[in-house]
Amino acid sequence: MLGEKKFAVEYVEERPWERRLDFLMLNPSGEVPVLVGEAGTISGHYAISEWLEEKGGATTLMPTSGLLRAEVRRVTAWFDDKFHHEVGRLITHEKIDRRFKSDSDGGGGPDMATVRVGLHNLNLHLEYLTYLLDQRDWLAGNDLSMADLTAAAHLSCLDFTGDVPWKQWPDVRDWYAKLKSRPSFRPLLADHVAGMRPPPYYTDLDF
Repeated sequence: MLGEKKFAVEYVEERPWERRLDFLMLNPSGEVPVLVGEAGTISGHYAISEWLEEKGGATTLMPTSGLLRAEVRRVTAWFDDKFHHEVGRLITHEKIDRRFKSDSDGGGGPDMATVRVGLHNLNLHLEYLTYLLDQRDWLAGNDLSMADLTAAAHLSCLDFTGDVPWKQWPDVRDWYAKLKSRPSFRPLLADHVAGMRPPPYYTDLDF
């Protein structure tokens, strides 16, 4: 959203499971993201996203119609809540987060039984994405919205570990390719995780 709206920001890595006192003073819940600026501190992706939309910027990511705005919020919540708990948490946490945690914090190698459950659930969600894209140009309507950016953020984590079967879901792949080609999305493709390499197609805009 920051990239689409052309708002400059400095990114700071935070490992929320470490529960640093300085970070807890910014957000007592100990969760990311937190936006710190001249206007003050805003915690939580919903609050930050709504604030950014109110600020304006180069791109509008929420429609003017109340009903359409509700649909954007519904699809956004689908990914941040349902998709995360049924897919992302089971795969990304096991394959990435646990690498950086101590034994006492639940670190170690991935539990592949948990990963397999996540992979099974992923296909169910990709089927639902296909259903949505069969009816509209973007996930929540005929215009790019916060819902698309949210869904793409979750899928990009799974794409980094090579777990999205794009060839089986061409409509979803075409939608994601449109997002990958946007200037706001390209810098994310340069992100890396220490000790891990994404598949070769991860940065390919024509995959």
